[in-house]
Amino acid sequence: MARAQVMLMAVALVLMLAAVPRAAVAIDCGHVDSLVRPCLSYVQGGPSPSGQCCGGVQSLHNQAQSKSDRQAACNCLKGIARGIHNLNEDNARSLAPKCGVNLPYHISLDIDCNSV
Repeated sequence: MARAQVMLMAVALVLMLAAVPRAAVAIDCGHVDSLVRPCLSYVQGGPSPSGQCCGGVQSLHNQAQSKSDRQAACNCLKGIARGIHNLNEDNARSLAPKCGVNLPYHISLDIDCNSV
């Protein structure tokens, strides 16, 4: 009987914890990097973005819904772009449209991420 009560309390605790709203996790640059890493060859001048690249761009777009998330993602992308040797800025700017993703900004070295 005592064991059943302990089990019932444990289940109740798990259910209560599951119902607690979790704080939104901010966009993390390491995660952004992992999503767009497959795009490296394209932004260095390759002919077209791969399916894996476009999937990452779409995933990032889906995850960055709030203004603060979009600004964080923008700052991450800007930092990543600055670190790419032989960056083809035209390809970087056209990445999202080539993938069929409607970002409210273009990836570039000079974007003002506070305005997105």
